[in-house]
Amino acid sequence: MPEAATVRVLTAADAPAYREVRLRALQTDPLAFITTAAEFAGRPLTEVAAQLEPRADAVTFGAFVAGELVGLLTIVREERAALRHRASIFGVSVQPEARGRGCGDALLRAGIAHVRTWEGVTSLHLAVMETQHPARRLYERHGFQVWGTQPDAVQAANGQRYAEHHLILRL
Repeated sequence: MPEAATVRVLTAADAPAYREVRLRALQTDPLAFITTAAEFAGRPLTEVAAQLEPRADAVTFGAFVAGELVGLLTIVREERAALRHRASIFGVSVQPEARGRGCGDALLRAGIAHVRTWEGVTSLHLAVMETQHPARRLYERHGFQVWGTQPDAVQAANGQRYAEHHLILRL
């Protein structure tokens, strides 16, 4: 039986592993993300490390299998007073060889549980590209519902345009 995934909050010390996993995700599944591999590769490691340092309103989780980082999920709470009741999920990915092992599920459970500790947050938001059917099914299993679809949302490097589904989880 495959080893179960463990999830923990990442810190600046995880920046080299995070950078490798994030870059690979951007390279292997470019339609899933707005950021391109080239854009991310150009970011200095010090900037990546600073972004990973947990804050009161932003945390990145990592999923590990056999001690190796294989999945990522970032949650961010809105800063402006009128929006503080909302938080968003960004940058979810699981390496291809680790898919089907519960990594995405474990990351979502950790992220949702963490958001529930933020006083006053009543909804969690995310967006998923129309091409990402397994990701959308995962989000819906966790109670997220599509509230809208933005057609013509993203133009890929090949010039093709894709819609983006917007989902909400009411807490």
